Amino acid sequence: MSHDSTAAPDAAARKLSGRRRKEIVAVLLFSGGPIFESSIPLSVFGIDRQDAGVPRYRLLVAAGEEGPLRTTGGLELTAPHGLEAIARAGTVVVPAWRSITSPPPEEALDALRRAHEEGARIVGLCTGAFVLAAAGLLDGRPATTHWMYAPTLAKRYPSVHVDPRELFVDDGDVLTSAGTAAGIDLCLHIVRTDHGNEAAGALARRLVVPPRRSGGQERYLDRSLPEEIGADPLAEVVAWALEHLHEQFDVETLAARAYMSRRTFDRRFRSLTGSAPLQWLITQRVLQAQRLLETSDYSVDEVASRCGFRSPVALRGHFRRQLGSSPAAYRAAYRARRPQGERPGENETAPAHTTGAAGAPSAAAAPTGHLSGVPQPTGPASSLHPEGPVQHQARRAPAALSGSVPGQRGG
Repeated sequence: MSHDSTAAPDAAARKLSGRRRKEIVAVLLFSGGPIFESSIPLSVFGIDRQDAGVPRYRLLVAAGEEGPLRTTGGLELTAPHGLEAIARAGTVVVPAWRSITSPPPEEALDALRRAHEEGARIVGLCTGAFVLAAAGLLDGRPATTHWMYAPTLAKRYPSVHVDPRELFVDDGDVLTSAGTAAGIDLCLHIVRTDHGNEAAGALARRLVVPPRRSGGQERYLDRSLPEEIGADPLAEVVAWALEHLHEQFDVETLAARAYMSRRTFDRRFRSLTGSAPLQWLITQRVLQAQRLLETSDYSVDEVASRCGFRSPVALRGHFRRQLGSSPAAYRAAYRARRPQGERPGENETAPAHTTGAAGAPSAAAAPTGHLSGVPQPTGPASSLHPEGPVQHQARRAPAALSGSVPGQRGG
């Protein structure tokens, strides 16, 4: 799903300066950027598809720094324009940034600020959100990025309301998307906003992609945490919570184990992870239920009990809000995708959880199922995940975060 904010009338009402044109789209490229994300806006806005009923945009490809620009696989690109091209654009797209650990060029940030001040729509795809944040354009706004980099974005720019569950976030004059293919979703959304459903549908057919994708990034999230948490005192509390998800406890219990008041604990937890502790706890229970549904034959009632829910009704409600289906329907769909005759747990890199004392699932075990093959953390102290129930549409509150791999590119 998308977050299409209607809570920013001032941003939506912003008018372009006289020298900018709505139909001009500038794509800002940097050296080291991944080629897939970079090619998305070039394909959407740079190809004439008027024969298919898609209104034409005028594309300007601009270098955000001195070239030639190196991209994935060592390819070299030479952009036909420099930063001066941004001065004419009604929409400026930053498709990716080469490294979440390095600052973007100040000249490019200045150009983005000027463009925004003059009414241009600014778009960040995947790690391009880091460039927008560095320019100060996401301050006080909802935004998203690839789930793997969301914790880093939230921690580095605490005034940004990062939601790693959304495929894209439209906040009027500033828009951001999740990783890779979500950039297509956002570009289609821009065409839909500018020219209507029919034009966006025609473009989607040409690209052979859905006009709108349901759901969000939840299904792709893993349980990684920013590496910094390993040295934080709260890491022990987090590890304990993950080891005892089969028990019924609340945030007050976690705060007591941290020797903090509830208010202090909430503040420290959110500052460390970007997530409200209650939402994080709900999500962890849903994630554990998801893995048990994938890898065991427990009934839904048993799964609810083993994941610390007070009743199967509570599990069903949270599961549906987070994953968009009931536990039973999720299990049926998951098993329908497995090779015929394969039993739960086969061909998994590791069991979803090992079993400790009193049947307690161990958080140290690697997640499996749809997460198999994803590099996993090596210990329980590095296992946080995004918050649970998803409330889409015009929601500006900060959401929960999953992990990051600092310095890794793309998405």
